[in-house]
Amino acid sequence: MRTLAPEILKGIRRGIEKESLRVRPDGTLSTQPHPRALGAALTHPHITTDFSESQLELITGAHAGLDACLEELTEIHKVVYRSIGGNAGDELMWAGSMPCNLPADDAIPIGRYGRSNVGRAKTVYRQGLSHRYGRRMQTISGIHYNLSVPGTTSEQYFALIRNFRRRSWLLLYLFGASPAVCSSFVAGRQHELKELAPGTMYAPHGTSLRMGRLGYQSEAQASLAVSYNSLKSYTASLYDALTKPYGPYEKIGILKNNEYLQLNTTLLQIENEFYSTVRPKRRIRRGERPLHALRERGVEYVEVRLMDLDPFVAVGIGASTMRFLDVFLLHCLLDESPHDTPEEIAALSRNQQAVALRGREPGLQLERGGDKITLAAWGRQLLDACQPIAAALDAAHGGGSAYRDALMGAAVIVSNPNTAPSARVLHAMARNHGNSYVRFVLAESLLHAGSLRGLPLAAGIEERFAHLAAESLAEQGRIEAGDKVDFETFRKQYLSPDLLKV
Repeated sequence: MRTLAPEILKGIRRGIEKESLRVRPDGTLSTQPHPRALGAALTHPHITTDFSESQLELITGAHAGLDACLEELTEIHKVVYRSIGGNAGDELMWAGSMPCNLPADDAIPIGRYGRSNVGRAKTVYRQGLSHRYGRRMQTISGIHYNLSVPGTTSEQYFALIRNFRRRSWLLLYLFGASPAVCSSFVAGRQHELKELAPGTMYAPHGTSLRMGRLGYQSEAQASLAVSYNSLKSYTASLYDALTKPYGPYEKIGILKNNEYLQLNTTLLQIENEFYSTVRPKRRIRRGERPLHALRERGVEYVEVRLMDLDPFVAVGIGASTMRFLDVFLLHCLLDESPHDTPEEIAALSRNQQAVALRGREPGLQLERGGDKITLAAWGRQLLDACQPIAAALDAAHGGGSAYRDALMGAAVIVSNPNTAPSARVLHAMARNHGNSYVRFVLAESLLHAGSLRGLPLAAGIEERFAHLAAESLAEQGRIEAGDKVDFETFRKQYLSPDLLKV
């Protein structure tokens, strides 16, 4: 295994994107518009919305210091809570990845971004998601963890991604916290869950239903043979999915009664529709397509997309989890990473589904290199291999044992499934909430709201975010005033295959 110099380890940068539903005090979805006090979701750099108008997305900058990243995420939460109120009738941020008590599918509000062409395109894209997958699936929330390592090439990032995909089941086991769901989420759908209590369904040994068949999955995308063996093969795979019509989506159509149903009829409307546990990423310029940016300038960082919200932590993720992710991703980067094959990719998918639904099942076996190995044995091997990286990170950051402690905490969970977050969720539901998923998450959400509302804002933060909100609204206005073509012309231009080429 390769090693990295201390100055490179100190130069690692990480950022977080955290999604949360806005809910009413009774645990039902808020249908109120995105609060104007938080600025324009289209243009605010730190506070926007994901699929739903009711689904906040909070975004930190990229930080060399892990604690600084967590501090910024906490400050953003405090700002949001000052805008969604603190009285009995006001809103909460839902602390769980699986959604609250949901209304009928068509009553879940889709994100709105103003009347500009780019704002309308964002809404039409979400309209397309609702027709393709249903709105309930889109209300699932999670944490995206972004990481860049100085001097890393696109080829090396793809090696990291291949190893990540081979071993990411470990993250589902260690940090999955969605073993149960509100019955409203699965109403009318086929599933393998059992009733735990009226209104709550669960998988007895489940870890992350969010990452299982009920979560961010797509039968249509299962036909995608995306290769992670090089930047060229990856972008070629996505190019086909972004440019070739897909029969079932052609049946939906683009326009009906002068209302847009989706952006186009290809397998993926845009790059973000591709559901993957990890993505190679590159910051884009205004009007640029992400695929073009990757092809022209290469990979800048990786985005980890499979982390559940930790319902026991006010901001959804803690420092120990972040440290483990740093170690795990560096292990994936530095270890040997042979090219993947279609057979291996199929096995990886089976491993993910098995751990998502049955990860704490005693003696659970996974597939590795054509053989079977128990989850516990493979987990211990991976944690042992991570030890030198944790020690190097501790040394690079001035001594101490924080990274090694994070690894030790993971070893405890591997040896004792009852200490996994998913088990702790079920235990808390049984002990204090009559086995009700909604009652449990609502109680945690209220607890976090109280603690975050009670924390003072650092000096200058309130003024800074008030300025960002005002500036984002002004910027949205400038974008709307600057449109020079009608929406249909804009849509065709933006979706032109020429914009995906270099």
